[in-house]
Amino acid sequence: MHFRDSKRKVDYVLAYHYRKRPTRHPPGAASPEPTRGPVSLALVSNGRTRKGRAEPQHQDAGQRALQEQPAPPAAEVIELSPLDALEEEKRLQREEFERNLVEAGLEIEKDPENKSQGLSFVRIHAPWQVLSREAELLKIKMPTKKMYEITEEEGILKTLNEIWCKLTEPLQPQVPQENTHMKSLSYPFSREKIYLYNIKDKDTFFDNATRSRIVREILKRTSTKARNSMGIGTLIANNVYDAAYPLHDGEYEGQNDDMNERKLLYREWARYGAFYKFQPIDLIRKYFGEKIGLYFAWLGLYTEFLIPSSLVGIIVFLYGCITIESDIPSKEMCDQRNAFTMCPLCDKFCDYWNLSSACATARASHLFDNPATVFFSIFMALWATMFLEQWKRLQMRLTYFWDLTGLEEEEEHPRPEYETKLLQKKLTNKNMTTKNSNEDEKEKLTWSDRMPGYAANFGLILFMIMLTFSAVFGVIVYRITTAAALSFSTNETTRSNVRVTVTATAVIINLVVILILDEIYGAVAKWLTEIEVPKTEKTFEERLILKAFLLKFVNSYAPIFYVAFFKGRFVGRPGHYVYVFDGYRMEECAPGGCLMELCIQLSIIMLGKQLIQNNLFEIGIPKLKKLFRKLKDERTEPKERDPHQSKDPQQWDLDYALEPFTGLTPEYMEMIIQFGFVTLFVASFPLAPLFALLNNIIEVRLDAKKFVTELRRPDTVRAKDIGIWYNILSGIGKFSVIINAFVIAITSDFIPRLMYQYAYSQNGTMHGFINHTLSYFNVSHLKAGTQPENSLFAQDVLFCRFKDYREPPWSQNQYEFSKQYWAVLSARLAFVILFQNLVMFLSILVDWMIPDIPKDISEQIKKEKSVLVDFFLKEEHEKLKLIESFIAYDKQKHESGTKGERIRAASFSQCNRSPKGSFTSFSSRHTEV
Repeated sequence: MHFRDSKRKVDYVLAYHYRKRPTRHPPGAASPEPTRGPVSLALVSNGRTRKGRAEPQHQDAGQRALQEQPAPPAAEVIELSPLDALEEEKRLQREEFERNLVEAGLEIEKDPENKSQGLSFVRIHAPWQVLSREAELLKIKMPTKKMYEITEEEGILKTLNEIWCKLTEPLQPQVPQENTHMKSLSYPFSREKIYLYNIKDKDTFFDNATRSRIVREILKRTSTKARNSMGIGTLIANNVYDAAYPLHDGEYEGQNDDMNERKLLYREWARYGAFYKFQPIDLIRKYFGEKIGLYFAWLGLYTEFLIPSSLVGIIVFLYGCITIESDIPSKEMCDQRNAFTMCPLCDKFCDYWNLSSACATARASHLFDNPATVFFSIFMALWATMFLEQWKRLQMRLTYFWDLTGLEEEEEHPRPEYETKLLQKKLTNKNMTTKNSNEDEKEKLTWSDRMPGYAANFGLILFMIMLTFSAVFGVIVYRITTAAALSFSTNETTRSNVRVTVTATAVIINLVVILILDEIYGAVAKWLTEIEVPKTEKTFEERLILKAFLLKFVNSYAPIFYVAFFKGRFVGRPGHYVYVFDGYRMEECAPGGCLMELCIQLSIIMLGKQLIQNNLFEIGIPKLKKLFRKLKDERTEPKERDPHQSKDPQQWDLDYALEPFTGLTPEYMEMIIQFGFVTLFVASFPLAPLFALLNNIIEVRLDAKKFVTELRRPDTVRAKDIGIWYNILSGIGKFSVIINAFVIAITSDFIPRLMYQYAYSQNGTMHGFINHTLSYFNVSHLKAGTQPENSLFAQDVLFCRFKDYREPPWSQNQYEFSKQYWAVLSARLAFVILFQNLVMFLSILVDWMIPDIPKDISEQIKKEKSVLVDFFLKEEHEKLKLIESFIAYDKQKHESGTKGERIRAASFSQCNRSPKGSFTSFSSRHTEV
């Protein structure tokens, strides 16, 4: 964690691979002593170069690191190969960059390059002068000497809070807790007002996360003349450096007793054994920064909110289980005395069948298709609104306690790709522009420069969406052809289980396709964003999120949308079926409706994505990448012994072996997609919140372990909200209201049952509902060649039944839609409008009733401003009193000195009077404060 002097702290590390140029000798010449190649003399902290020559100890570390290079003989001409020329250019860029870092005030320490090629590290330390200067520029809020009391809640809320704290005491992590009754007054750091801050030790006043953030800012803005590159990002993109990262606070496990923040996080947070404990959010924020702290705070709140929705979902499911025996429509369908002879499910090879054979499907459908699901849909819409409102309140609370109030948007440095594109544009325009043009005007990329990128984005995104629809259509074709093929089977068991076999295999195929396309779409979205050339990292991240979310949303939900709203809608009727590929009928829903199949589809895709993509991929892929990188380094680096290398690996070596942090987008994305599964189709699968809760309990610890043990320490980033993700969550919440309204109205039998009970039933019960929903068809009207062959039915069938509202064959308008069909359709549309407006109104009402800023936090923010003003006035008053006391003391001293001088002057003037009567005058002295 320190330089070799064991005093200066390592605040940042740069890693790079070097390759020395082999020395060539003339034929027959004696081989001189091996040279070290054109690398700089490496500095060690004891003031010696690699050759062992002592350097003055008072010399700056960075200056010692960048001594002049050994010059080759003037007469010697060295021809470089392209690879050596590239290495030489990288070496020169590194030297210039490190020299500029030293000029910026940083201190560096380099490893000696003792091998022909290998890995080397540059360690960076920021002294107090640099830290204080940059903290003032970045307006980092630091605690002052002033502490003020936090006003606690009074009355019943205080009592309830105390009871809750006692009950949850075993669930609290054993980490140092901040004083919840007192808070330090924070103020942006200022060197002029350094007396305001509680500085006990300059080495520990800025914590490790703040120190590394300050160094990162210097690295980002330090430029090099070579290739006109700006900052460390450009150098890493050009492979001048391999990586740049801050160090972890030591090892996370071990027998040594010294406790650091990383080890504490691992013990109390990043282990599966700590799954029942609350998250130490303040410690997470202190170690990883505000942006990552907000992610885990959001994930924790989302997981907590899944507990009540899971309980309600279980109650709704149990209600379906309890009422299954009293459900009249399913009992009528299972009653074999009701001989409903149904029309064949396929042409020629399928026989007539009894509706009672679909008894199991009907009973299972009731578990999810019952009146309680309507209530649950309304509940989940309000749940989503309450979750977002509660998150806004928690976000404001964290903003206050983490001193993020009044955080301004920092001006970001342009991305390396943007700078490269801009440089190319400048070089192109340099020859085209005239001398009269305003060359001093700052150039930037315009929409015309980005037009090819925008056109490629539009075309490829459209192509990807069509690819998703093609995959869904391919699975539909598989279902149709497989169902037809299995219907030809002579095995009775195979024919009886056609629907189950086709549904199960098709869903598995859908899942595999979704997982594969998800990985492809993630890479495509990143590439599409890169060719747009966004200027800053924030803009890049937002555009990447939007593209990736659009593609992954379509990919994840397209098969579910098909089953929910399209399957069975375009089948046709007996004697006039809709065919695809000449002879294959469009698939239709099961006798119990499509809701059961929607439930199966949703559950398998949701559970499969969570188990395979969110857990196995997250655990397995980083380990494979780490193994691959280790094997690659072992293969490329020669097995040469370095006498200066310590046997025990240093912290920068251990951290380099970890995976680089690539951002929070994948973590948020999987949770947002899961949020969609929980809210969008919850009417068809009430157990979705329960499975999401079980997944998230593991997901929190999985992400925690990944951040603590498997990733390099991320740069701390200040943020006061979760950014564009909140807008996506809000959009999904509103969209879920519309989707659930259509699922209840169109996919389920809720509206037909309601209409029958109150409009068509003679006694106001559900008796006769099945017969009401089945239409008649005269089998003599079947097309030639489509009648069942070798029918097992003993009697001749005159009429068969099919599920639809159509006129009977003896009607004048035979097989046309009946009046009941139009009545039910009107009721469905009316329900969608009523449900949507009711839930939207309730959501707006909840939003209005819950204030975005908690009342106590609003009062504390006002109090903090007042305390800050009083503190400044008091400090200024004490400063003025101190100045006045100095002036009064000086004036008193001046008066006493003047009186003595007058006496001496009088006696002196009497003795030394000049002829003209003049005398020597003494000027009085005064001091200015």
